[in-house]
Amino acid sequence: MHSRMVLAGTLLGAMLVTLGIGPARAQGNGPLWYRLVNTPAVSGYEQELASEIRTRLKDFSPRTDNLGNVILTLGSGEPHRLIVTPMDEPGYVVSAITPDGYLRVQRLPQAAPNAVFDLLFAAQPITVLTRKGKRVAGVVAGLSVHLQPARLNAPKMSHPDEMYVDIGASNAEEVRAAGVDLLDPISLPREVRALANSEYTAPAIGDHFGCVALVDLLGSLHVGKAKFSGTLIVAFIAQQWTGGRGLDRILNELSPDEMIYVGRLAPPRKAPGTPPTSAAEVAPTVFKPGAGILLGASDESVPLSGLAADLKSSAETQHLALHAELAAPPRIGGYAAPTSLPKRFAQIGVATLNPTTPAEILSMSDVGDVTELLYRYMTGTVRTGGLGGSYGGSCSDCGPGLLQTLTETYGASGHEAAVRAAIRKVLPTEAKTETDAAGNLILRLGSSAGSTGKKIVFVAHMDEIGYQVRSVEPDGRLLVDVLGGGYTEYFMGHAVLVHKSDGLTNAGVLELSDGWDKPGFEWPHGPRTMDDAAHVYLGTHSAEETAKLGIKAGDWVTVPKKYHPLLGTRANARSFDDRVGCTALLEAVKTLGLNLPGRDVTFVWSTEEEVGLKGAAAVAERMAKDGHAPDFVFAIDTFVSSDSPLESKRFADAEIGKGFVIRAIDNSNIAPLEYVDRVVQLANENNIPVQYGVTGGGNDGAVFVRYGSVDIPLSWPLRYAHSAAEVIDTRDVDALAKIVAVLAKSW
Repeated sequence: MHSRMVLAGTLLGAMLVTLGIGPARAQGNGPLWYRLVNTPAVSGYEQELASEIRTRLKDFSPRTDNLGNVILTLGSGEPHRLIVTPMDEPGYVVSAITPDGYLRVQRLPQAAPNAVFDLLFAAQPITVLTRKGKRVAGVVAGLSVHLQPARLNAPKMSHPDEMYVDIGASNAEEVRAAGVDLLDPISLPREVRALANSEYTAPAIGDHFGCVALVDLLGSLHVGKAKFSGTLIVAFIAQQWTGGRGLDRILNELSPDEMIYVGRLAPPRKAPGTPPTSAAEVAPTVFKPGAGILLGASDESVPLSGLAADLKSSAETQHLALHAELAAPPRIGGYAAPTSLPKRFAQIGVATLNPTTPAEILSMSDVGDVTELLYRYMTGTVRTGGLGGSYGGSCSDCGPGLLQTLTETYGASGHEAAVRAAIRKVLPTEAKTETDAAGNLILRLGSSAGSTGKKIVFVAHMDEIGYQVRSVEPDGRLLVDVLGGGYTEYFMGHAVLVHKSDGLTNAGVLELSDGWDKPGFEWPHGPRTMDDAAHVYLGTHSAEETAKLGIKAGDWVTVPKKYHPLLGTRANARSFDDRVGCTALLEAVKTLGLNLPGRDVTFVWSTEEEVGLKGAAAVAERMAKDGHAPDFVFAIDTFVSSDSPLESKRFADAEIGKGFVIRAIDNSNIAPLEYVDRVVQLANENNIPVQYGVTGGGNDGAVFVRYGSVDIPLSWPLRYAHSAAEVIDTRDVDALAKIVAVLAKSW
């Protein structure tokens, strides 16, 4: 075991160097293999990935056939050997454009890869690739959790019939003006995230690992000027998910003597009700990342023979771990009889967790072993080099705006320090702020002495939803508790970041519900499911390994996030709730300045709103004890809007882009109508677009009411609240900041 571990580490290190991976390399702008994994390639739309492969392998004079297969030929004569790997992945194409600017979709392949495939796209950012190669950011619509209580027959978000893509358009003309049209492919955005023990997670990483292995193999053959007998053809094939059409095309043209398929291993295909024929079918061995190479076998009870036996012998010579696993041959389906596989045929893969989900996991050590095995099999020697290179870059002149900066700063409930620091950094240096025992950031303008107006408080919360580590399990996983509410399917089965006490982060995956990969699975729903504890997988396999990462109870977990401009003035990011409110208060302070003579106005950036308005409650209690309870409190928070094709328009129907919203009624407060009308009047007098209505959820101002304050919540309309797909219109943020400044001076 020790020699295997040392060899694997050596091979992985060689491969990382070969593919341009250094220990200090930034994850966001990764090396070649990141590029191969990160390039979307929905079935039938593999052109961008194919172009990347051709560029990297231009010295081999690759050719492309009518289906988009990329084919390279080395050597000559007999035997004719073929090594193939698929390029494609499951995804969607635009199937319709609605009059109000949403995209409808059709899945490719048209049969779902698993029971939760569609559901795990719900409320997630996506990318549409246009015919001209432009990437258009968007999101898949999702239900807003605050609007669902007592709703009848809400969509399950688990089928394309209930999927809508929002790119920020208001009508079909805007969609087409952006270059988006029918048949454009849709996929998840990519970022490879490193776990422990050489494990990585990314969408479709299990579909693209073969491209990494074979590009590296070819680079090694080229750099080492390796010699081998006969002809070697390496093909990167298209449309494997949609009937194996690329593979059928290659086999029909080439008729090789032998073939090695590198890719996902599919379980044996049997008619329903067919009894198992071997012990391996009754209790299949579950291999985990790091196990080494998997060799597909039709019957584990029969000794390996032919090419499979030769590969196993080669692996043993190199001391590479190789395990036989029951697998069906690569699928070739269609209306004509498929081309037969060569008699000498073998298929190899690697172990994956969460296959065909956004957080699929595999070990790059295993992928390195695949390359090593193929090189040794072809040449009879150990490889010495491969393709180098990296990609990416950053825009040093493209500084983010205030809203983007605050939105991309992490701060789950009870862990708002970084957000507080970002806000304080934006405030004028002479601003006299206070941070109280609850972590609230408080700025007071004017004073009650000599004031001719009422005492006013504006409050916006700094925290976002997330998880907190309760304990480390013996197997290295984290048991985590929810901080705030949200639909679990928006986060489980996706990558997460574990925030440690030293300020650094480790990537992990929030594990899916038990049984997710079984036919007929339905996501558990109910009043308490979003509060259930969950597990985070880190790639570690013991509590001691996790401790070495510096992770412990009390650390906190978030879903990664990024600000994405959409069409026009619209944008997507997670945690607009309530970084928009924080931004509006900062913009208002910038407009007002620090001197407000004759006024008594306090700005509060509060903590722990998502777990029960705790920070605001502490401020309210202290102000009351000090005899300074406000007369009016304006809580600045989300108006969870039904401006979505999935929601009922019965209530919460405030449109994004039509102005700020007076949150007149929610679950925690009813604002007196006289004050609602007064805010509307002031907005109209100052030409600020305004809306008002009823929504769900609670607001920070509600905890001031018991001390005699009047709560008048102000908001902006938000689509798909408490998800990674949140969408706003930045014009509403501007309107909100303007009304806060007006109220501070004129209320």
